[in-house]
Amino acid sequence: MTVSTGWCVWVTGLPGSGKSVVSRALIDLLKQKDVSVQLLSSDELRKVLTPNPTYSIEERDTVYATMAYIANLLTKNGTNVLIDATGNLRRYRDYARSLITHFIEAYIDCPFDVCIQRETIRKETYNAPTQIYLKALQNSTSSTVPGVGQPYEIPLKPDVIVKNFTHTPQEAAQQIYEVLITKNRAFTS
Repeated sequence: MTVSTGWCVWVTGLPGSGKSVVSRALIDLLKQKDVSVQLLSSDELRKVLTPNPTYSIEERDTVYATMAYIANLLTKNGTNVLIDATGNLRRYRDYARSLITHFIEAYIDCPFDVCIQRETIRKETYNAPTQIYLKALQNSTSSTVPGVGQPYEIPLKPDVIVKNFTHTPQEAAQQIYEVLITKNRAFTS
């Protein structure tokens, strides 16, 4: 019995950019198309790996390497994977790309001030810490928040860029889905 290789989409962007909302809209769209996918959320994984997170570089290295490893195992066994994670350094996403045969990087482009506003008022956090920008801006000397005290390195060559401040989550999901369909044809040919 042969198992076909699954694919992986890593949805990346600043905290508050809408990664989790777009990821869930993409999952809903995929379900409508009868395509199964496993969500890997960095916030959920972090609760298992580092129950009292410090968000240090070393901790991030561990969390993102583990996430890439799990995604690689799943895709090798025919499971499609959707990673919902900031992955603030390019090397985290590049490492996943180097491991996973059928990999797509989806960059959620959203202005910093919009991310701050969204993160401040959001009701559903999808296990993410709350009020991170407010806390970081009040004490920026010890901030570990990407975009404030830590860098967020914008992807150099993402497979898709979604302007999430001008699209609904459903439109953003559709845009990622269209790239996924195009890439999936290339993956299987």
